[in-house]
Amino acid sequence: MSRYQCPIAGRCNLRKCIVGWLYAVAVGHAIGAVIMTVGADAVGLVPYHQQILASFGFASADQNALEFQRWWMALFGATLQAFSLSLLVLIYIGDRYRNPAIWGGLALVILWWVPQDILISLQRNAWLHVWVDIFAAIVLVVPLVWLWNLDRKLVQEQ
Repeated sequence: MSRYQCPIAGRCNLRKCIVGWLYAVAVGHAIGAVIMTVGADAVGLVPYHQQILASFGFASADQNALEFQRWWMALFGATLQAFSLSLLVLIYIGDRYRNPAIWGGLALVILWWVPQDILISLQRNAWLHVWVDIFAAIVLVVPLVWLWNLDRKLVQEQ
């Protein structure tokens, strides 16, 4: 049994499992982003939209503000789709060429984004967003740093 044996799937090595995890996260973001874009005006999201609007001082019955919030969510979904596709491409390149710079760069991007997003969320008391950001940072940065370290060692050995 190799030192990097995957604990959850008997036949894959840990590197493959981690890369697979990153692919799953990127695909999940892409699917979620499409849902955000096409489903921003779903009835089930009305309480979420109202909570966001209330944090800006809008009345929950303000239809113009609600439409504006839905528009922003759909727009953000489209932006997140582009980010997700970029993430998929970078994961492919990092895996294919075992390039530590890709993994380090992705970790840096996330570590650049998270504190800003948390600060913006805290300004509006959006604690759900804060916890999602912290969770995202942990489940993405830890594997990215592990891959960066592993591929850096492989490059040094060559």
